Amino acid sequence: MSDEQELDLTSLNDAELVEQMHNDLYDGLADEVAQGTNILLGRGWGPEGVLAEALVEGMRIVGVDFRDGILFVPEVLLAANAMKRGMAILRPLLAAKGAKPIGKVVIGTVKGDIHDIGKNLVGMMLEGAGFEVIDLGINTDADKFIAALEEHQPDILGMSALLTTTMPYMKTVIAALKERGIRDKYIVLVGGAPLNEEFSQAVGADAYCRDAAVASETAKRLVEARRAAA
Repeated sequence: MSDEQELDLTSLNDAELVEQMHNDLYDGLADEVAQGTNILLGRGWGPEGVLAEALVEGMRIVGVDFRDGILFVPEVLLAANAMKRGMAILRPLLAAKGAKPIGKVVIGTVKGDIHDIGKNLVGMMLEGAGFEVIDLGINTDADKFIAALEEHQPDILGMSALLTTTMPYMKTVIAALKERGIRDKYIVLVGGAPLNEEFSQAVGADAYCRDAAVASETAKRLVEARRAAA
C-alpha cells in the first residue's frame, strides 16, 4: 500500500493519469478520483472529456467485472461512491456548459417493498454511465411514479422489487400508464432478485435487468435504439 500512497498523480501524463483513475475507481479510492479529476481539469480538459474517459469508462470496467462475478456489491458500492466524488466536481461545470446527459431515468422500489440496495446500485451505475437519475426511493405507488414521469419526462422508468409479494405491483404501474395512454412514451425496465425474463414480459416491461451492470448496458442500448428509430 505504501507504493500507492507515494504515487504522485501530478507526475503522470494524461493517458497514465486516466488509466490510474480507472484503477482508483475500481479500488474505491474516492480522494484519488477527486484529485485526478481536478488535475485533468487543471490541464485544460473539458468536464465532458473527464466524465467520459476517466469516470464513465472506469465504471464500465467495474460494471463488466461485477456482471462477470469478479466484483461484488460492497466493492461496486465503493467504486460508485468514488465516482460520485468526481461527479460532484464535474456536475456544476457540466451544468454551466449546458451539457446534456445521455438520457434521464426515474427509478423506484415498488409499493410495499422497502429494499433499496440493488436500486441504489442501479442508480449509481446509471449515473456513472452518464444518465441523469431521479430516485423516488422505496414503497413507491403508481401515482408517485406517474407524477414523477410527468414532471421529469424521462426516457426510462425503472422499477425494483425484492419480494415475491410486491413483484405484481409492477403490472399495476404499467397498467396505470396504459390507462393514461402514456405507456409507449417510456422505456420500462424492471429488476430485483426474484424476477426473471418471463415475468418481465408478462407484466409488459421492455426489459428485465438482472443486475446493475446489465441495467446500465440495457438502458444505454435501448435509449440509443429509440433515438435512432425516431
